[in-house]
Formats: sequence, structure tokens, C-alpha cells
Amino acid sequence: MSNLLTPATSFIELGGPVVAILIGVSVFALALIGIKLGMFMAWKVGAHGNGKRALDHWERGDRDGAITLLEGRRSALDQSLLAGMKQLARGDKFKEDVEETIGAVALKKLHELQRGFRTLEAIAQLAPLLGLFGTVLGMIDAFQKLQTAGNSVDPSILAGGIWVALLTTAAGLAVAMPVSLVLTWFETRLEDERVAIQTLSSDLLNGGEGVSTSTVSADETSGMEPAYAT
Repeated sequence: MSNLLTPATSFIELGGPVVAILIGVSVFALALIGIKLGMFMAWKVGAHGNGKRALDHWERGDRDGAITLLEGRRSALDQSLLAGMKQLARGDKFKEDVEETIGAVALKKLHELQRGFRTLEAIAQLAPLLGLFGTVLGMIDAFQKLQTAGNSVDPSILAGGIWVALLTTAAGLAVAMPVSLVLTWFETRLEDERVAIQTLSSDLLNGGEGVSTSTVSADETSGMEPAYAT
């Protein structure tokens, strides 16, 4: 165990407290990414097959079968369709009312999936700045040593101080780059989920038997956007 800890300990000793902070931030980011990955898997983000099968049952007139397929599912898509189908099954024939219900459920679910993204974004932005801050502090220390040396300047002292100072910048970039890539992947998956909800719920409303849009004028429908599309 001591052999495994030695490289990390030496790295922290060379880079100073800034590197220690960056290591702590990276551990926190890794834990948060693990939690979000587990949530995305549990909520079946990107798996739209069940929702499409339920919609197919609904369009064939098997309303109970469609609702049964969606009940108990944690997917944002499935929960949104389920809310709309239940409202239609209860006899609500007005499209804007059902659309509002679907949008509210979708917005809540997508917001829960998005929780933690701002933290990852902050880590991706601040890690390089922390690394640069550590480098500046290291350079100041190196030039102070150079000044103290006076006329007996040893170039190796300056070079050694500079490369040690640059360790913090490297550490900051090493934290920021993978976090930024993972965050982009999360955001892409979430956007795909949002589009799938909008598309399938639109199919449900436009193909729903007995759904009426009589309370909404043509001008209003042309400019109306679902709440979950924002």
C-alpha cells in the first residue's frame, strides 16, 4: 500500500496545496459522474423502445396495454407518455391540457437528470484556473530563489522551479478535459431524450382518438411550444 501512495504523495509534495486541491476536486467529480451514470442507466436514458411499443398499442386501441407497459418505469419518456395517456383515458379531450400535463412531467424528470451538470461545468472551468494559479505561485517562488542566489546563479535551480510550477497547470488540465468531455456526453444524451419526448408525445396527441384542439385558435397553435422543449 505504501508503494502505491508514494507517487501520489510525491506529486502533492512537488505541486503543493494546489495539486492537493485538484486531486480532491477530481475525486469529487469522479464520484458525481458515477452517480449520474448510474441515474442515466436506471432511468433508461436513450432507451425509447418501450415508449414506442406503448404508443403502438395506444394507436391500435389497446389503451390498457399501453398504460400497463409504461407503469412502473422510471424513464422520463415513459413517465411523460404515461401522464398523457392517463389523462386522455380519463376523458380529457383537449390537446392543450394534455400537452401541459406531459410538459410538466417531462420538465420535472429532465430537471432531475440535469441536476449536477452545473457542478461538473464549474469544475471543468475552474480546474485549469486553479492549475494556472499554482503555476504563478510556483514561478514567484522560483524567481525569489533566483534573486536570493545573487551572482552565483545556477540555471538548474530556475529550470527545476519552473517545471515543478508547471505541474499544477498540467494537473488542472488533466482534471478539466475529461470532465468537459463527459459533461458534453451527458448533455447530448439529455437533449436526445428531450427530443424523443417531444416527438412521441406529439404523435400521441396528433394521433389520439377523439383529441380536440377546438379551444385553441390556428394562430395560437402555430406559435405554441411545449413546456419541455425549453
